[in-house]
Amino acid sequence: MSKRKVVVIGAGPAGYVCGIRLAQLGQDVTVVEKQYWGGTCLNVGCIPSKALIAAGALIERIKHADAMGIQVSEPKLDVAKLVEWKEGIVTKLTGGVASLLKNYGAKTVLGTAKIVGKGKVEVTGEGGNQTLECDDIVIATGSEPINIPGFTCDEKDVWSSTGALKPTAIPAHLAVIGGGYIGLELGMMYAKLGSKVTVLEATSGLLPGQERDCVKVIERSAKKMGITVHTETFAKSYERKGQKLVMTIEKQGKKETFECDQILSTVGRRPYSKDLGLESVGLTPTKQGFLEVDKQLRTKVPGIYAVGDIAGQPMLAHKGSKEGLVCAAVIAGQKDEYDARCVPAVIFTAPEMASVGLTEDQVKEKGIEYKTGQFPFAASGRAMTLMETDGFVKIISDAKTDEVLGVHMVGPEVTELIAEAALAIELGATVEDIARTIHAHPTLPEAMMEAAEAVHGMVVHIYQKPKK
Repeated sequence: MSKRKVVVIGAGPAGYVCGIRLAQLGQDVTVVEKQYWGGTCLNVGCIPSKALIAAGALIERIKHADAMGIQVSEPKLDVAKLVEWKEGIVTKLTGGVASLLKNYGAKTVLGTAKIVGKGKVEVTGEGGNQTLECDDIVIATGSEPINIPGFTCDEKDVWSSTGALKPTAIPAHLAVIGGGYIGLELGMMYAKLGSKVTVLEATSGLLPGQERDCVKVIERSAKKMGITVHTETFAKSYERKGQKLVMTIEKQGKKETFECDQILSTVGRRPYSKDLGLESVGLTPTKQGFLEVDKQLRTKVPGIYAVGDIAGQPMLAHKGSKEGLVCAAVIAGQKDEYDARCVPAVIFTAPEMASVGLTEDQVKEKGIEYKTGQFPFAASGRAMTLMETDGFVKIISDAKTDEVLGVHMVGPEVTELIAEAALAIELGATVEDIARTIHAHPTLPEAMMEAAEAVHGMVVHIYQKPKK
């Protein structure tokens, strides 16, 4: 196949990965980014949030070090230095992305892109306008925070996740609108850094859509941390009174008010598709803002592809990166398609939570006969040495075939452990495959093996009543 000219719009985890792979495959590629290399994830999302979360976790460990006989004074936080350290990580990673694109021969343009016709992308930047002509266009524009009425994110009184990652001081009382994974990750982080935290969630529980057994552990942990959680509650308005913000909320039909120092709105994100010129080529996003694509990431318009958040749920960086790789291969003439059996989800709360595959509720809805096995970290020697024994590993299997259908974890470093579970589902492994695999001792992954044994009623390190 002859070399194709490709323009990738957006340099987040979907776009830059697609651009690098296209260049590796010998294509003539130009990546256009309107703001910063690495996109939301590297600059104001996944990476900086995990840096600050790591800082909060370290402070928490220091506070409990006396249990190990380590005597330390109360830790003091230099907020400016913490933010500077976080920014240093971001700078290294984003600089690395730009260097990789250049080293592989991809051209880069900083500016705002707009599709102006078939195979034509107009870019407006500091140097003026230019039109890029190409054979294929890849739309990888990511997503943006959703604003709710009365709570526009001005990054002053009302933070989005972006503002929450650049604090100049730790707020005395932080009100978090939204009890999903972003709100809880940041809310728990600020609680560890010294804030009083109030979480407002519209549904009946935190982390809607996640495995409920795991969520219960997170809810108990939030309570232990002193976080106030209001469920079935809606944020209605706020006003500034001196140094305080007075929020009005509606809880089960009744209005209440309370004071806080900072508001963080984390009610979700929507695909970024405005002012892209989609109408010029006959593309119309769905009601939710997504572009419909096939397994090769093709939109309905020949020569135009979409990857990442704009290509549909789940809106996760690693899903976008995988789509970027597939899209590049397809454009380069290789036989490939997006056929992932599962996409892992990781949540950096305290304790951490991770899931892959079907939840127990989903298995029930599908009418599948199933079995479950669970192993608590309270019985893990390694978890004890880390002083992190809350949580468990839960495996859901097909009762007839023994195939692994879903794995859900809550506890220490489960965001790392979930990779084994994802591989098991991707390979069509059985529970017995996991149980018979020797896991190193003493390690946290042993909990995966023990949970597999528990499915069959043969776990060694906890007592199970024999099944009749």
